Amino acid sequence: MPGTTPRPLAAVPLLGAVLAVAPLGASAGGEVDVQGTRFAARHEVQGQALDLRGAGVLRWRALVCAYAAALYLPVETSGGDALADVPKRLEIEYFWPIDAEDFGRAADALLAGQLSSAELRALRDRLDDLHARFESVEPGDRYALTYVPGVGTELAKNGRPLAVITGSDFAEAYFGIWLGDEPLDIRLRDRLRGGTTQRARN
Repeated sequence: MPGTTPRPLAAVPLLGAVLAVAPLGASAGGEVDVQGTRFAARHEVQGQALDLRGAGVLRWRALVCAYAAALYLPVETSGGDALADVPKRLEIEYFWPIDAEDFGRAADALLAGQLSSAELRALRDRLDDLHARFESVEPGDRYALTYVPGVGTELAKNGRPLAVITGSDFAEAYFGIWLGDEPLDIRLRDRLRGGTTQRARN
């Protein structure tokens, strides 16, 4: 049950500590396999194809797999431009139960280190709205964040839409948790963008 997981471990899927990233491998049926988690090679979002750009697995202290994540972008968009005002999709499949309130708590802590006070104030109501929509997860559950310019950022759980938050500024900030200059983990960011790096954020 979600409430039985120790809180430090429950926060791992967003906060993490010492993290390692596993590479993706090929799988049958147009999918890729990321250490046992399969991601589609392509998603269509409002008539536009988004191709899988990269994926990886986070490990907590090299022992516990926290989640597998995959990023989708238009084929013409480089990984370095992932935070531009372009369609994008981030999927995360969890390996541990997480309480609903831990998602907002962890995201707020990360965003406080990435954004200025003025930027946070401008996003505060929308952040609170999104975080109120998160639900607890069990192993195997999957969240997806999908941004469409002019529409907003959709949060969906196991394919079921939960919220749409407007604003390109919101999408840039929230996807920046994983893809920005000071991300959750540099190696994961670069894996998602389609590259690799030896550096890690401590």
